[in-house]
Amino acid sequence: MQDAKSLANALNALVKLPQFSNTKARAAARQNPTVNWPVTKQLNADFNPEVDGCESFAMNDGSICAWISGQFRYAARRA
Repeated sequence: MQDAKSLANALNALVKLPQFSNTKARAAARQNPTVNWPVTKQLNADFNPEVDGCESFAMNDGSICAWISGQFRYAARRA
């Protein structure tokens, strides 16, 4: 769960920037070695940026760094 909290903190700092986008969130997450990309791909299989806003990211420890669209932020949660 600590991995997801750490990534959520980093991404939430980016959310506050003027030109924030899903592309920038994804690029930042790619720099984090604790993101499990095969599981993240499955998690976001039906992802639509126009509806969902931003992707969520699966972590190697089994937690999720989830996009909370109604609050326009990321939060850590258990898978």
